Parts: sequence; C-alpha cells; structure tokens
Amino acid sequence: MKPEIPPLLLAPLIPAAGTTLQQQLYQRIKQSILQGQLVAGAMLPATRQLALELQVSRNTVLNVWTQLQAEGYLMSDRQGSRVSSLALPVGPPDDDSLASWPLAKRIEGFHQSQWIDTGSLPLRPGIPALNHFPMAAWRRALSQVMSHTPPQLLGYGDPFGEAELRTVLAQQLRITRGVRCDPGQIVITEGVQQALTLCVALLSNPGDHGWIEEPGYRNAKAALQAGELNIVPIPTDDQGMAPEPQHWEQAPPRLIYTTPTHQYPTGVVMSAARRLALIAAAQQHQAWIIEDDYDGDFHYHGEPIMAMQGTTDNAPVIYLGSFSKTLFPALRIGFMVLPAPLVRRLRPALHQILRGGNRPEQQALTRFILSGDYRRHLGKMRRLYRQRQALLRTELQRAAGQAIPLLGGDSGMHLVLPLDPHRDDVAITRKLLQAGYAPTALSTFYLSEPVQQGLVIGYGNCSDTQMTAATRQLSRLLGWPG
Repeated sequence: MKPEIPPLLLAPLIPAAGTTLQQQLYQRIKQSILQGQLVAGAMLPATRQLALELQVSRNTVLNVWTQLQAEGYLMSDRQGSRVSSLALPVGPPDDDSLASWPLAKRIEGFHQSQWIDTGSLPLRPGIPALNHFPMAAWRRALSQVMSHTPPQLLGYGDPFGEAELRTVLAQQLRITRGVRCDPGQIVITEGVQQALTLCVALLSNPGDHGWIEEPGYRNAKAALQAGELNIVPIPTDDQGMAPEPQHWEQAPPRLIYTTPTHQYPTGVVMSAARRLALIAAAQQHQAWIIEDDYDGDFHYHGEPIMAMQGTTDNAPVIYLGSFSKTLFPALRIGFMVLPAPLVRRLRPALHQILRGGNRPEQQALTRFILSGDYRRHLGKMRRLYRQRQALLRTELQRAAGQAIPLLGGDSGMHLVLPLDPHRDDVAITRKLLQAGYAPTALSTFYLSEPVQQGLVIGYGNCSDTQMTAATRQLSRLLGWPG
C-alpha cells in the first residue's frame, strides 16, 4: 500500500528569484522533520508519485532525497524512504535560553560597547591619510606578484612569514630603528593585536601580573585581560612609564607592555635612564617587556627615536610593529621581533598556532619596500603630518583664544587636548561623533582613578578644511571665544 502523502508536502512549489524548486522542496522536508511534523519512522511517498503531485521532474525529487539521505535526515531500504530517528532540539525555535548560558568569567571585565564605523571620520586617532596612499604603486606590486605566482604561493607558507619580507624587515629595522635582529627572529603577524595575543598566550599564565601604562593603549589591556592576567596600571610621567619599588615588590610582572618611542596617548618619549632601569629590573624579575613601537616612523624634528630593544645586548624585549599606520590598516600585516633564545623555545608552538597566510600581500609588500615606494611614501607622509599637526595646533590655539597645553610630542598622528576636571570628555566625544568627527575621550585610556579629562585628536586622515570645521565645532561645544 502506498503511503499517504502528508498535506504539508503538497503545497505548490512556486518559482522564485534566488532559489530553485529543488532547494524549496529540500528546505520544506528538512524543516518539517526538525519541527516534528514528520516524525521518526514516517514513510515518505515514492519519488515518482511526489513529483507527479508537485508537478516537478522526478530528478528534482530524487536529488532532494539523495541530499537528505546523505545528511542523515532520511534512510532508505527496500520498502522505501522513511524519516530517521533524530534527537531533536528541546524547546521552541524562538527559545532565547542561550542568553543565560555561562560564559568565560574573563568576559565580565570587558566594557559593553557597540562597534561604530568611524574609520573614515576626521579626528579619529591612529588612521593615516588614506587618500594619499600610492594606490597605483601598490597595485603594481600586487600585479607583479600575481603575474608570476607559482601554484605553491597559494598554499600555506612558513608560519613565521615570507622569508624575503623578514629579510627586508630585518635590514630596515636595524637601520631605521636600531633593532638588533636577524630574519630568523622576526614573526609576521596580522597586526600588532595578534602579536600581543601571542605574547600573552605564550609568555604568561592566568593569574600572572601584567603591567600596562596609565593612561595607556586600550587594546593592550584587552589582550592581557583575555589571558586572565592581573592588570596593573603603572603611572607615566614626562619620562614615560614610571614604576615605583612597591610595584616590583607587590605585583612583580610577567609581562610589561610599553610604548617607549611615542607613549600612547600622551606622546612622551621614555628617557634612556628609564629604559635602562626598566630592562635591568625586568632581567632581575624574569619579566618580558613588550615594546610597541607606536608611531615611531613619524618623527618630525631631529633623528628618529631608536627602539628600546637595541639598547643593550640580550634585552628581554619583544619588539612589535605594523604597517597599519605607515600604509593602511586593512593590510593587516604586523610583526614581532623575538630575542634569539626565545625563538628556539617558541618555535614548536608558533608552528602549530600560525599558518603562514596572505603570502601574495607579503610578497607585494616586499617589492613595495625594495622598489623605494615605501621610503618615498613615508617621506611624503612625514611632511604631510608635520603640516597637519602644525595646523591643528594653530587652529586649537585660535579657537581657545589663549595658549593651551597640548600633549603629543613631535611624533605620531594625534595630539591630546587636556580639559578641565569638570568637563565630561565622553559626552563631548559623543556630541562630536553626531557632528561627524571621531576623537577619543582621554579618560577612557585610564584603568584607575583619578582620570584626566581630555580629547585624543587624530589629524592623520583629516584635511585642512575638515580640521578647521572640526575645531569650530569643538569651540562651540566648549564655549571658547573662537
């Protein structure tokens, strides 16, 4: 006796854009099984019979039956096809009980925030002049790589990164940043954030103390927090990170994150005395220093500030850098320079964690550097950012109607405008965002009280016209005479 066709299978299949009759029938039967309308053991009609009823080709039904059998929803024998016995989900489809399921406790330390696309808005810190990027030269480098790409380049590469890029980087870092390294000490990463995550994962354990600057880089805090470290904010002064003896005694660190070349966000440069003292104390306590060379390539007066990594032999320093600001953030190419003894110890773990991807981009970057396009672009951007910093200083002073102290030093792509304690910098940045500008509230860079109110104002991706309009808007919000 032929099984009776369930009415739910007989609804007409209507052609629709973006979906085939076969896909419609597949989804109809699958959902009927998952929702319990077709129970386990229920016999389904013969494919010929169902095709006739639905007025579709038999091949359409056969293909659906084959797919459902391959996925385990149907089983077939000599008697025909029937619904498999499945452990169906408990509860209705709209059950929101997942919202109460337990998560990692470390999640509780992250502040709730909504991602807002402010990448192209004026005054956002850390964004380079994207419309000045030499797109033609970069396209040429990529084209040259892809035109001569052997099939092997499309597979996984060396987990440490392309050898040619690491060789070029080692030479460049020795000359321009004073970094002591050979290509074998360099690991290519997807930006500084991945390098930070790797350092936390491979060099520390949950419960260890991790030092960061106060105020300091918020994403460094996130990396340490994800590794369940006890985060210790260390105050900064006009010579950089300034740990006191009690910090070493009461919370000896396993990791120390610092931005000695251009402290973020205040812009101060760590003095030589402070660098040597930090290295010596780190050696004594077996602590690793993570040196983030933040904005080190953009120095506008005198010679560039050299890296702390090259200050002494065998310094326990992991040097981090990226091309997010010198080229563009979406490139997602960064690097870390490991002390030679650390390379041997971490190699097995890094080989299993990393996969050696984005090889064409790494090779294009190598060509971009070797051709001189990278050096020319840096020179052009240094001149542009120096001019924009000068204009921002002038516009802020004019709007305020008096001399105002600005932090940021002679490097980078941002300045810090300190505000009176009674101001609410978070509220001010919210109003500026509504007007189309995206500076960052200085108070959000602090982990402990007291915090300083202020605005971290980026000028990298901000034209002269936008900068003038932005300072006028800020002047109105602050009640300045200008």
